[in-house]
Amino acid sequence: MEKEILWLRPDEKPFEINGFAWFDKEKIYRRLPENPQYKIPEAVDYLADNTSGGVIRFRTDSDVLMIKVKIKEVSGMPHMPASGQSGFDCYIGKSTKEVYCSTAIPDINSKEYERKFFQFEKKEFRDISLYFPLYMGVEDVLVGIEKNSKVAKPSQFKEKGRIVAYGTSITQGGCASRPAMGYTNILSRWLGIEFINLGFSGSGKGEPELAHLITMISKVRCIILDYQANTDYQRYITTLPEFVKILRNRFKDIPIIIISRTPVSIWAFDKKAKTQWEKGYKFQDKFVKEMNKQGDRLIFSYNGSVLFKEIWQESTVDGGHPTDLGFLTMAKALYPILKRKLRV
Repeated sequence: MEKEILWLRPDEKPFEINGFAWFDKEKIYRRLPENPQYKIPEAVDYLADNTSGGVIRFRTDSDVLMIKVKIKEVSGMPHMPASGQSGFDCYIGKSTKEVYCSTAIPDINSKEYERKFFQFEKKEFRDISLYFPLYMGVEDVLVGIEKNSKVAKPSQFKEKGRIVAYGTSITQGGCASRPAMGYTNILSRWLGIEFINLGFSGSGKGEPELAHLITMISKVRCIILDYQANTDYQRYITTLPEFVKILRNRFKDIPIIIISRTPVSIWAFDKKAKTQWEKGYKFQDKFVKEMNKQGDRLIFSYNGSVLFKEIWQESTVDGGHPTDLGFLTMAKALYPILKRKLRV
């Protein structure tokens, strides 16, 4: 027997929207302000509509959960499935105890879809987390529950505050098979803390305007910078000191973790290509050590090609962008680092 479904707007209480730093003010599913006070590149402005890192959180006693989504474009990335680009993931459980349930997978040639996450026999309150698409804008989304069910505010994150991650297409989540498998989303679950994902595919290049926008975000406990892969050597050594300076002027006593680019498969055969990227890491490491000598003991440098070297040859879709296995590798490497720096 089909259940009668009540459709609710998740941008209204008691639902909670996490992962969008300006959502409480602007009420749109976007990663940067709609009209930023700092001029940003056109590509970054476009990618800010991609909803990577967004999560709908709530509790409900409904034995049925559905979703109705209107996305901004049809899915069509050649190296990333529509489930990761444009789908929604459903996890059940309290903070740090979430368990994967199912994925709402869109139709390839449509901007709208409606899917059922679950239909259980038992009616009981469950904590729900619905992860937004990684590489798609969301025009509208509705959550469907059984008509006579209740919705309540979600359980709190285990940890207060936010971690901001600024970087590349990999930071944004390319090319996870489903939204919750981007490394920032994995770490959010493991650490029990909200993440703000500011990865911009091919476009996060250390612009000072983006640093200024990050300084507007509240409740920041840690910042991760991993944008080297979007730059060449000259741009990296030019932008990194200024970017960090802007952040440190605002955030005096939080960890800033700088990670050089993740390894790529061609490095096994082209040592010259690897050497070019290693130059950037050596500059980064020297810069951080100089900051440490000047008294900033909360800035840290990590070599991405070392940090994520484990099984990297077997965990990308194209030699550079991680699969779910690659993102899991990244999360496992970063988890103990973040636990130490956050003292959790």
